[in-house]
Amino acid sequence: MSLPAAAPHDSPVPAAVLPPSPEAIAAVTQGLAASFGNRLVTSLAVRQQHGHTLTWIPNQPPDAVVFPQSTAEVSQIVKLCAAHGVPVIAFGTGTSLEGHVNAVFGGVCIDMSQMKRIIAVHAEDLDVVVEAGVTRKELNEHLRDQGLMFPIDPGADASLGGMAATRASGTNAVRYGTMKDNVLALTAVMADGSIVRTSTRARKTSAGYDLTRLLVGSEGTLGIITEVTLKLHGIPEAIAAGVCPFPSVKAACDATILTIQTGLPVARIELLDDVMIRGVNLHAKLGLAETTMLFVEFHGTEAGVKEQSERFGEIAAEFGGGPFEWATKAEDRSKLWQARHDAYWAAKALRPGFDSVATDVCVPISRLAECVEETKRDIEASGLIAPIAGHVGDGNFHTQPLVDLADTAEVERAQGFIDRLVKRALAMGGTCTGEHGVGQKKMKYLEQEHGAEALAVMRTLKRALDPRNILNPGKIVVL
Repeated sequence: MSLPAAAPHDSPVPAAVLPPSPEAIAAVTQGLAASFGNRLVTSLAVRQQHGHTLTWIPNQPPDAVVFPQSTAEVSQIVKLCAAHGVPVIAFGTGTSLEGHVNAVFGGVCIDMSQMKRIIAVHAEDLDVVVEAGVTRKELNEHLRDQGLMFPIDPGADASLGGMAATRASGTNAVRYGTMKDNVLALTAVMADGSIVRTSTRARKTSAGYDLTRLLVGSEGTLGIITEVTLKLHGIPEAIAAGVCPFPSVKAACDATILTIQTGLPVARIELLDDVMIRGVNLHAKLGLAETTMLFVEFHGTEAGVKEQSERFGEIAAEFGGGPFEWATKAEDRSKLWQARHDAYWAAKALRPGFDSVATDVCVPISRLAECVEETKRDIEASGLIAPIAGHVGDGNFHTQPLVDLADTAEVERAQGFIDRLVKRALAMGGTCTGEHGVGQKKMKYLEQEHGAEALAVMRTLKRALDPRNILNPGKIVVL
């Protein structure tokens, strides 16, 4: 089988493996073609779609893309690749932001989009078992008639396998936690093609190593997640949501801190700075005042959300914010949160035709106002357009420099800004990424965050579970 020419597999990190030989790629693609027929694709366009996500890392396409329909088929693919030393990269919906799915050394991309079964809903136990390709919106559509929901909401309609692999979070995390808090068990294919079940549906266990937590957040470098068992929640009786303007970022952050410290059970509390609000107005036509805003939501009974909304309005007023205008109609809330979820695209409206480089950090909530204010000053001093939005209820915020990638000086300014942002967060006891994950772009900060000894443990785990380094190589750690 002759393959279309592929782009060079240039890697921004030191290589511990070499790209597979043309003979190895030919052997694997011939074997996959015999088993998968037209579910194996080697066209350059499709490979490039799977070799680049929303990042400024150059396109790094795989040599082939295959579309399995079961865990057994994923196992078959991995066994064949392992036999020839060919890298394997799992692909969900491609919404990750830090270079998670680029094929650094070529290889085979396993696209999970045809693994869509919702295997079992256990309404009495409040859990569900799904295949990795099911997206969060598809799951919630399926659950709605049963009065249930899966609350983790990263904005993009990501696949649940991908969300587990990146330890995703989102707007509801302040109340419902992140993926690590909501995954009960996984089925995963390991580097030798063996199939492992990490746990049971029990809500607690002390039986052995926590393989579930080991694989959640491993970004496909330790195993390929094929099935996920998730916690569910009842749909609230009433939901109130609204927006509240503030005179400054510090005032909004301080109001957030007091809201959390007083125990007000907020479900979502999102910060958008004045620059991001300008983009939201351009994109979603909301007509909001172009100042710092908090988007807030409460879940509970009708009386409860009314009381919580009124109390939040009082807290906001203490910091010069308000009025807090809230609504309970579903259509009003949907418009509001769709505008927040579309913040990535809204930011691009501020500088049409230029690239967006989204990144995130997370700090202890007591340092949030300080970190965001210093970041705002840094943006201004750097001469960048970089709106800020954040899940500030847990100290996590994002910024999105809009960059002319053809302008070397501007790219360097943006890279310098992101580097200072991460180091600022680490100095405040935070992390280089609250929810985007490591991928390729955040690898260089892991030793500073965790220490050399902890990074050595991560490498030991990687070598033990993937001794040939075929599972998403060039991500998180370099062997």
